[in-house]
Amino acid sequence: MKMRRILALSLAGLMAVMTAGCGSSDNGKKASSVEVKEYADVTLGEDYTDLTATISMFNNRTDLDSDEYGGVTWKEYLAEFNKMYPNITVNITTDTNYAEDALTHLQSGNYETVILIPAVDKADLSTYFLPFGDLDTMNKEINYATVWEYEGKVYGVPTTATTQGIVYNKKVFEEAGVTELPTTPDEFLEALQQIKDNTDAIPLYTNYAAGWTMGAWDSYIGCNATGDSTYANQKLLHTQDPFQNYGDDTHPYAVYKILYDAVASGLTEEDYTTTDWEGCKGMLNNGEIGCMVLGSWAYPQMEAAGDHAEDVGYMAFPISVDGTQYALSGPDYSFGINVNATAEEQAAAMVFVKWMTEESGFTYNEDGLPIVAGSNETKLSFDGVTFLQDEPALAGEEDLLNELNSESELNVNGGGDRKVQEIIEHASNGDMTFDEIMNQWNQAWSDAQAACGVEVTE
Repeated sequence: MKMRRILALSLAGLMAVMTAGCGSSDNGKKASSVEVKEYADVTLGEDYTDLTATISMFNNRTDLDSDEYGGVTWKEYLAEFNKMYPNITVNITTDTNYAEDALTHLQSGNYETVILIPAVDKADLSTYFLPFGDLDTMNKEINYATVWEYEGKVYGVPTTATTQGIVYNKKVFEEAGVTELPTTPDEFLEALQQIKDNTDAIPLYTNYAAGWTMGAWDSYIGCNATGDSTYANQKLLHTQDPFQNYGDDTHPYAVYKILYDAVASGLTEEDYTTTDWEGCKGMLNNGEIGCMVLGSWAYPQMEAAGDHAEDVGYMAFPISVDGTQYALSGPDYSFGINVNATAEEQAAAMVFVKWMTEESGFTYNEDGLPIVAGSNETKLSFDGVTFLQDEPALAGEEDLLNELNSESELNVNGGGDRKVQEIIEHASNGDMTFDEIMNQWNQAWSDAQAACGVEVTE
């Protein structure tokens, strides 16, 4: 039976969550009689029930290490997993600097059995990860199978799926006199001004100091800002001056300008260098913050951070394209299995990933969108908003975005927190206009396109 937040779990006899051991190297692998089945071929509760193995998992969910915020913890998930697989031990390590540290783990060659796939080139997937199966088969098993697909093989299973919008405090908006959720940049900035004028809350909390939170802004420049599912992974790569002002409050320009204008107008915290990622969760829950620009993965964390979960809401990003709001839906981090682990470890990892996907209730608990193909089990609802998924890169261009990011140093949709931090800095200091910043980005992008031999279209 799948777990829900309201499920009371006995903590007696829970396995300890210890520091993760590293996945086995392929050097000196011992022969094994264990056959590692592909994802679709595993029947939970029947296959590998007599398998004894110890595996490790590395992930970013530090909030699940304890019950401080009221959600289901890693200990509770593992206790439920061990009811079905009592002889498989899963040692979990979490990390607040996950995006960078996960890459370091992979590059060391000595990494965990299960690891959430960081920003690696698709061409390198088979170097690090075991395939779950071919694309045609996996499309019947899970949603978003193409995200970590390469040459017909799928190397990642999403932990959950999210949409991109804004987490906000409904009571603060109501007390400010905001009667309808904003659908355009101007309406959003007007709402922030009302919060500043009529409440004691910080209208928009930037989360500047955390750094990685700044990369969230990149997520809105594709489907949300254009209504075009091919924009982020296909058109952007070939577009001349993609950060130009299109004059209709759409495209990347409109996304980043919201942040610049909010900071320049004093609608954010007084000192951006002192923002506190962990502390802001309770602040939003308690009505000290009006809103934050974060993916829907943050929604349950804000709900669980205090006594006012009913005041926490999630709205679509305030950009409309020809009168319609769009929202990008896509997977959060995806599970990957160490290709160099032993057969016993890989088999244990395969059932653990499948159990997390199909039996744990994880994506529902995290207010996510369904991962299991054909499921509609979710708490999220964006009335009147059209959900889109990013189309994958064109054949032969799977790694082109990474190349352009490396050349331009803009790191678009690759954890590009520094460039967004600079928007806040310049807006606060008043030493660069927004158009001057965008002109710099356009030049950097154009230079990168030229260096990478990209055909450019206007």
